[in-house]
Amino acid sequence: MRKASTDSTAPRRPVTLDVVAREAAVSLATASKVLNGKPGVSPQTRERVTEVLQRHGYTKRGGAQAYSPTIEVVFGALDGAWPIELIRGAVQVASESGLGIVVTESGHEHGAAPGWIGPVLQRQPAGVILVASNLAVDAKYQLRSRNIPFVLVDPAGDPADDVPSVGSTNWAGGVHATRHLIELGHRRIGVIAGPESLLATRARIAGFRSAMDEAGLPVDEELVLVRAFDDEASPAAGLHLLSLPQRPTAIFATSDVKALATYEAARALGIGIPQDLSVVGYDDLQFARWAGPPLTTIRQPLYEMAQAAARLIIAFRGDQGRGAGRVELATTLILRSSTQSPS
Repeated sequence: MRKASTDSTAPRRPVTLDVVAREAAVSLATASKVLNGKPGVSPQTRERVTEVLQRHGYTKRGGAQAYSPTIEVVFGALDGAWPIELIRGAVQVASESGLGIVVTESGHEHGAAPGWIGPVLQRQPAGVILVASNLAVDAKYQLRSRNIPFVLVDPAGDPADDVPSVGSTNWAGGVHATRHLIELGHRRIGVIAGPESLLATRARIAGFRSAMDEAGLPVDEELVLVRAFDDEASPAAGLHLLSLPQRPTAIFATSDVKALATYEAARALGIGIPQDLSVVGYDDLQFARWAGPPLTTIRQPLYEMAQAAARLIIAFRGDQGRGAGRVELATTLILRSSTQSPS
């Protein structure tokens, strides 16, 4: 009896969407919805169909080249210098690969606003970078069904294991900022932080607490203030801390903008920096070195984080949009003139 040929070089017949639908035990219409990123499919069904699509390497007609030569970067808001550093890093890497950058402002606190995915799927970018965002399970499957790779930068929450992300060592940054103030002799150290809904904020505050515990110093909870980003440039938090009967001799602000708002509060109360109050910021944005006095801060490598995210997008293009893992870049204490030993 003659055996059937097992020649692996024989051309494989392309899998049709009808085959995908039968294998996933759904209707052809449901399989089409998943492929085209349409709503009306449960996350469980979308996951099942997506797995079959990816296993067969199924793509829409036009194949892997049917995408816009751009990387889409999604921000919640474009206020201030922080987004500019990320955009610059993404542009530098994208341009090397002949790609452009499309910037989207969602107006949502955590980047990806409800309904954001529809227009993205219509534009069919080469990849999506979501900044300070979460990624809903449904959106993840819709992107994967179209072979659009994605990366979270400075994710708002703790990403799932199969979601690639790029961040920085926020906990270590909080430790280094606080250790610096402790080594100068400060004991009453205040914190002005962003919203606790963000993973970065929680990590930086945890780093502060760890450094205080390491030094055997108690944390006065009255000195730890959490403020939403829409209050970031307001001096209100600084005015509150600096008006206490026992005010702090140093303040760790979890962003450079919050640090400069603390400068404003100190000036309003006639408190000198650094002779009466030491201030440490976070991010090391360009204006930090031009502040009066120049700001001691934790450098978060925003430019390099965006570069890493763009490189992941380009690498994932060759792997059907798949890939996961977390990249963490180091933070660094930048010493300037806003800190000294307490008088």
